[in-house]
Amino acid sequence: MIALVDCNNFYASCERIFQPQLENKPIVVLSNNDGCVIARSNEAKALGIQMGAPAFKMQHIFHKNKVHVFSSNFALYGDLSNRVMQILIQESPAIEVYSIDEAFLDFSGVMKMNQFSRDLRLKVKQWTGIPVSIGVAPTKTLAKVANYVAKRYKKEGVFALKSSSTINEVLKHIPVDELWG
Repeated sequence: MIALVDCNNFYASCERIFQPQLENKPIVVLSNNDGCVIARSNEAKALGIQMGAPAFKMQHIFHKNKVHVFSSNFALYGDLSNRVMQILIQESPAIEVYSIDEAFLDFSGVMKMNQFSRDLRLKVKQWTGIPVSIGVAPTKTLAKVANYVAKRYKKEGVFALKSSSTINEVLKHIPVDELWG
């Protein structure tokens, strides 16, 4: 089995580590030169702020809803990414870092995948402050689907697609544009 560990709202989560008073507050992170929205907290997403939206067009929404706006800090995000990845490397016999906030892990030999995933999620949060979601499935594409479910619909942030009947049922409800690859 393959797990996809994905940091939740990564850049916004990084900003919250150093400003915990921003928990449950809307946050956006802007691109280089503060041109476009490149990251949003769940609270900002709920306000309808779109990824890639030009910041100048969002100013009225930012002001009206007291959105906390940050310039990107890629040195900070890279450092926190490295910390997360080091934990994942310790926990898995094989890891493929997919992006700054995602990695595929080899879960071969993991007997209690859900418990292992919950424990790993807790360890990453405790050691780095970064919340993650974990999706487990037989392929990378299905691990992405499982992560989509874990992130949006599972309070514990973990979901495994093991049986073909579960896979078929979940795929019926996932929009095609959400499928990876």
